[in-house]
Amino acid sequence: MNKELKELIQSDIRRVYDLPLSFKERFFFPLQMKYLVLWRKAAYYRKKGSLLGKLYALRLEKMTERTQILLPPETTVGPGLYIGHLGRLLIHPEAVFGRNVNIATGVTVGQANHGSRKGVPTIGDDVWIGTNAVLVGKIHIGNDVMIAPGAFVNMDVPDHSIVIGNPAVIHHKENATLDYINRRV
Repeated sequence: MNKELKELIQSDIRRVYDLPLSFKERFFFPLQMKYLVLWRKAAYYRKKGSLLGKLYALRLEKMTERTQILLPPETTVGPGLYIGHLGRLLIHPEAVFGRNVNIATGVTVGQANHGSRKGVPTIGDDVWIGTNAVLVGKIHIGNDVMIAPGAFVNMDVPDHSIVIGNPAVIHHKENATLDYINRRV
């Protein structure tokens, strides 16, 4: 396995486990972590234009049916991605994620098809996205941002913020994700 790919996979695993993994941890590896490992391989080899990318993408489709996590290999994701639970998760292929992003179940990161926000979100580093949050349109989510469960976000969010509600209300808070983003890479 390529060194760059191995480091990306390990960055995701380190968000939850100490490395190297024990036999028990490997045996009881959560399905969402298996999904992430497979997704990293599909995304990496897709960018390289390798046949392996297509093979991993086919396996990823099957895993999507099982996990209800839809994170296309085209999506750009920095190191240290954490998906908390199995369940519906819909991510647009053109979305961009920074490092140390936590995504809960029921989250949608999607496209706006018209208007001034036509496009998809760009999400910064150290961002926590709560259950059933929806992020839509060409918006920029800054670094150190917490998006509360159920929030509907269709506007830019500055660094060091907490976003609550529908419609979204932004509150400034230094270290907004301090106790929510563990084991940063």
